Amino acid sequence: MKFSFVVRRLGFLKSIPLFAHYFDSLLKLSTFVAKPRLLDWLDEIEAEVLAWEGISASLHRYGGVQFNYHGREIGHLHGNGLLDLRCGKELKAQLMKTGRVQPHHLFKDSGWLSFYICTADDKIYASQLLRITRDRFARGNCSC
Repeated sequence: MKFSFVVRRLGFLKSIPLFAHYFDSLLKLSTFVAKPRLLDWLDEIEAEVLAWEGISASLHRYGGVQFNYHGREIGHLHGNGLLDLRCGKELKAQLMKTGRVQPHHLFKDSGWLSFYICTADDKIYASQLLRITRDRFARGNCSC
């Protein structure tokens, strides 16, 4: 079952307390079965990002781990390897030109983008994207 289908057609279920976290746990379980190496990459990304100054993690309201820079969300990582980043429309437009990222899977016209981690190179790029976003927040340049 495709993630985007579930989000679009069953999104109303997110209003059920803890449903999004339950769903993300199911995503992680299916990832464990189908792509166990991806779970290692997600753990490596989380460990790296949490080592950066000013970064903390929390549960994202729609499942996954949320990365915060001094309490403000910069992005979140779902159990299926989907990284959503808060980068602002200008940076989003620049990154879209690379062809590696997509508009956010729900909020296409926002300052958010989505990136699916599928390979070891994607893991490195995801960390770079999070660093770019963190640096924008650190400079106070977060118009998203």
